[in-house]
Amino acid sequence: MFGLQKKRPIVEGLEHFRQQQNISFHVPGHKHGELSQLPQAFKDVMRYDVTELSGLDDLHYPEEMIFEAENLLAKTYGAMKSFFLVGGSTVGNLAMIYATCQAGDTIIVQRNAHKSIFHAIELVGAKPIFVSPQWDERTLTATYVSYRNLKEVIERYAEAKAVILTYPTYYGVASPDIQQQIAYCHEKGIPVLVDEAHGAHFNACTLFQPSALSLGADVVVQSAHKTLPAMTMASFMHVNSQFIDADRIHYYLRMLQSSSPSYLLLASLDDARHYVQTYLESDGAYIIEKRNQWIEALRSIGSLEVIEVDDPLKLLLRVDGYSGFQLQQALEKQHVYGELADAHQVLLMLPLLKQGHNYPFAEIRVRIKDAVTMLVDTAKTTNKAAWQTAYQFTPITEPVYTFNEIASLTKEWLPYMRTIGRIAASMVIPYPPGIPLLVPGEKITVAKLSQLEELLAVGATFQGQHRLTEKMIQVIK
Repeated sequence: MFGLQKKRPIVEGLEHFRQQQNISFHVPGHKHGELSQLPQAFKDVMRYDVTELSGLDDLHYPEEMIFEAENLLAKTYGAMKSFFLVGGSTVGNLAMIYATCQAGDTIIVQRNAHKSIFHAIELVGAKPIFVSPQWDERTLTATYVSYRNLKEVIERYAEAKAVILTYPTYYGVASPDIQQQIAYCHEKGIPVLVDEAHGAHFNACTLFQPSALSLGADVVVQSAHKTLPAMTMASFMHVNSQFIDADRIHYYLRMLQSSSPSYLLLASLDDARHYVQTYLESDGAYIIEKRNQWIEALRSIGSLEVIEVDDPLKLLLRVDGYSGFQLQQALEKQHVYGELADAHQVLLMLPLLKQGHNYPFAEIRVRIKDAVTMLVDTAKTTNKAAWQTAYQFTPITEPVYTFNEIASLTKEWLPYMRTIGRIAASMVIPYPPGIPLLVPGEKITVAKLSQLEELLAVGATFQGQHRLTEKMIQVIK
């Protein structure tokens, strides 16, 4: 079994196929890269960009190398059934909600969920009940749902078909209550679906936070491309449930994923799974030691504040008197690109190193120091004092209208400062991190508009349907 777990069935199968020097009279049309005019490095990779040929299996009905690789994935993560996703965690979130809910069903949702969760609820036609997260003064972010609030919402909406939680948050904060929450939901016969997009590495060693899957969650979706060495869009999905049939999940994945999945993504998922499977406790100790040394060095930079979170691969940087967007711009001028910026800080995502991997931490520290020096010497300070208050959200909210009802209602555009108490008609999504600030059907509050003003003032980017350049948002007429 130890030797079997060392295998990378998809990687090995594709390499064997390439070495045969086969002639292509099949899709894709670039013919192993021969017709491509892309740079040579791209063309080299395209030799592995194939389709469902003999011996290469079929993602939607796997029987050979993909079947073997997904079984290895399930064993690695301790799941009953695991799937490779080539449409990102988004397609996993869609599939798990389709598999558990129907139109009109009640579903309990952590309010700071990713936009793909809200899109899935809208497509299914389910009725969401939102549970607000706790505000954390240290990271200045919305974090996790408390056990008390989740228990209260389940008591009020006992008919709920599922509970959807986010663990960890985008900023790397993990809920201390999630195992207790899952156990309580199961007592009530309610499955727990977890968007664990930023926790694919949790299973690598015991020095990291535990995965929600190991804590009893029914379905867990992970973005392997976020913290593991997988290509963008490559994700994992795990099922370990007495309430949800894995075949039903697979049924919806066949519908929602491309009928022509990328073998490059599948190979990178196979490789990422292998990376986790062969990750040792000593590897975890190595990255944590390197990280701690680097944090100590960063803290010697004047004006720079470093905030640690639960996930050791996440780090927050702040400079007092300057917004995160200003710090981000200064860092990028030194060719240091963080994951995101917000009004307060920049979020860094560290690499999941193994022993022997070298990363230029010392050089990066010099660049960060130069960025901070340039920032405080040249940029104007901002009035951050007004941003330090915690947002007080109503613990449990039920939208005034469902997504389906909103589709048939008349809407209008108004200056956002005139919309207090009105009902939002479209999403407004600060991106990143992709967590909607306004969701259709919700009442617009002073707290939400205050957040919107702050984000606009510091130059945040927004997705969704809005006219924020005109200071307008869409509401129900």
